Amino acid sequence: VGSYRDISHESLALFRLLEPHIEILVLGTGDRVERLHPAVLKQMRDCGIAVEVQDTPNACATFNFLTSEKRVAAAGLIPP
Repeated sequence: VGSYRDISHESLALFRLLEPHIEILVLGTGDRVERLHPAVLKQMRDCGIAVEVQDTPNACATFNFLTSEKRVAAAGLIPP
């Protein structure tokens, strides 16, 4: 994934395969928050995974907070 435009159902397949099953996926889209295609977000919700999209610095902070609360989370981060 080179940019937020490359985020697709296929590029997120790894997150659907992780064990234990993740509750929330935090996506960092670089310098700013970018909108993902609604179908991609719906497909992840249908798999039982909530998706939080933020700029990458805030996504890192959110991921750290979630894991400190012992939540089963994963992050996909595009460098700013």
